[in-house]
Amino acid sequence: MRLMMERMCMLRSLLLVSVLALVLGGCSSEAPRPPEPSAKTPAEPAIPEEYQEAATALLGSDAKVLLYGDLAKNGTKQVLVADVVPNTPKSTVAGTVVTRAVVAQNDEGKWKELLRVDEYLKNGSGYLALTPLNPVTGWKLQYENGANQGMYLYFTPVAAGASERTALPIAVRWNPEKKRYQSMDMSYQKFLGEAATLENARSRLR
Repeated sequence: MRLMMERMCMLRSLLLVSVLALVLGGCSSEAPRPPEPSAKTPAEPAIPEEYQEAATALLGSDAKVLLYGDLAKNGTKQVLVADVVPNTPKSTVAGTVVTRAVVAQNDEGKWKELLRVDEYLKNGSGYLALTPLNPVTGWKLQYENGANQGMYLYFTPVAAGASERTALPIAVRWNPEKKRYQSMDMSYQKFLGEAATLENARSRLR
C-alpha cells in the first residue's frame, strides 16, 4: 500500500512537470506579431522644374507655385506664384494668406510678369480698379482654374492681426480682349480699366 502511494505521488509530480513544460514551451515558441503597416499619405505631385525655377526667379526661393499651365486659355504657359504665410489664421474668409503674388507668362523662353500683387494690385498698364488706397500687408487669396475661362482670382485685403473680413473680394481675371489681367466690377460681369494713380484706380469703373 505504501509503495503504491509513493508511485502515485511520483506520477503526479511527473504529470505536473510535463504540463508546465508544455505551457512554458508554447509561450516561448510563439513568434511576435509584426507591427501593422501605417497608412501612407500620398505625396503631392511634383512641380515641373521650369515653373519652380520661374517662381524662384520671380519671388525668391521661398515662393510657392500655386497654379501652372494654360491659365488664361490663350495657348501659352503661365504660372501663379506667391509668398504664402505658413500658418494662415482662422477667418470667415476662405483662402490662403499671401504677402506677395505674381502671375507670369512664358514668352519665347522668358517669364514676363502680367500681374503683381504686393501692397497693391497692378498689371503692366497701372493699378487695377478697386485697389485699396492704403497699402495692404496681406491678402486672402482664393483661386481656381476654370475649364473654359481659365484662372479666377479673388483677393481680400486682410488687416494685421484681424481674423474677419475687412473688404469685399476683388475679382481678377484674364481679359481676352485686352490681353491682360484686370479686376472686375462687383457683379463679376464686367472688366474694369487700370489707372496711373491710386485715386483713379478706386473710382475708375469701365
